[in-house]
Amino acid sequence: MEACLYESLKENKVKCNLCNHRCVIKNGRRGICGVRENQGGILKTLVYGKLIASHIDPIEKKPLFHFIPGSLSYSIATVGCNFKCLFCQNADISQMPSDRNGMITGDLYTPEDVVNAAVKGNCKSIAYTYTEPTIYFEFALDTAKLANAKGIKNVFVTNGYMTSEALHMISPYLDAANVDLKAFNASFYKDIVKARLEPVKETLKLMKSLGIFVEVTTLLIPGLNDDKKELEELALFLVKSLGPETPWHISAFYPTYRLTDRPPTPIKSLIMAREIGIKAGLKYVYIGNAPGEDGENTFCYKCGNILIKRSGFCIEKNLIKDGRCTHCGAQLDGIELDGTEL
Repeated sequence: MEACLYESLKENKVKCNLCNHRCVIKNGRRGICGVRENQGGILKTLVYGKLIASHIDPIEKKPLFHFIPGSLSYSIATVGCNFKCLFCQNADISQMPSDRNGMITGDLYTPEDVVNAAVKGNCKSIAYTYTEPTIYFEFALDTAKLANAKGIKNVFVTNGYMTSEALHMISPYLDAANVDLKAFNASFYKDIVKARLEPVKETLKLMKSLGIFVEVTTLLIPGLNDDKKELEELALFLVKSLGPETPWHISAFYPTYRLTDRPPTPIKSLIMAREIGIKAGLKYVYIGNAPGEDGENTFCYKCGNILIKRSGFCIEKNLIKDGRCTHCGAQLDGIELDGTEL
C-alpha cells in the first residue's frame, strides 16, 4: 500500500519523511529501513499487516515499570529497522531485509485482528516492539486508532528516530513509549548504530511535551558508552529535559550479532550508572538484564521503602495505593500504578 509522509521529487525520486534519515529514494530502490520502496515515484510500505511476531507479554518486558504494572500487553512487529545496531538482539528480524537480500516475510493481520487478539488476551495495551515501530508506521497508526476507540492503550518501544511529523500524527493515540537512548555521544550513534544522537533527544522532548508517558532505556556496553562523565551528562539531560520523574532503565550488554568482541557489562558498571542517575536527581533508576540484583524493584523516592517488588518480569507485591506510597504518602509518578489486577 502507499506509504504516508513522503514527497515526490524530480526523476521519479521520493523523499521519505517518516524518520530522521529522511531518505531520498530512487525509483525501484528502498530506504535504509529496507521496507519502504519507491515504485514508479510512489512510496510503498512493504510490511503493512505482515507481522513477524505477535505475543502476549508482561508490560514489564518492554520495559515499562510505571505504566499499568502487572498488566499484559499484546506485542507485535514486522521485519525491518531504520538503525543498524551492531549489538541488536533481534537482528534476525530487524535486519532481515538488509542481511537477506531484501527478504520480507510475516503472517497477514488486519488492525482489527490485532485489537481483537488484545481483547481476547485480556491485554490492557498493544505494544509496537521487537523491531522499530516507526518503520511499520501505517499499520501501527491504523491499529492504534482502533485500540484507542476500544479503551486499549498503545505503547511504542522505539529508538526515537521518528520525525516530528510522524510523532504529531500518532500522538493522539500513543499513551506511552520506552525510548532507547543508546548513548550520549555522537560518535557512538554514527559508528555503532549508523544514525545521529540529536534527533533522538528532540523526540524525547517532543514526546514529553505531547503528554506521552516516557521511560528511557540505555544498554551499557563496556568501553563504548559507559564513561562516567558521559553517563552524568545523560542523566542530567533526563532530569532537565524530561523531568526527574522519568524512569531510567540501565541494561546489561551481552555479546551478540556483530558486536562480539566486548565482554558482558560488569555489575559494578550498572551499579555506578544507577548511582549516577540517582545523584543527578532521577527518582526511579532500574538495573535490567542482571539477575540477582535489587535493581528491578520500585522504591519510594522519599522514604526509600520497596513499593513494587519484581522478580524477572513478574510482580511479587505492589504496595502502591491511590498512586501513593503506603509508608509515607508520597505521590508516585506513572499511569495506573496501583496494580488492582494483581
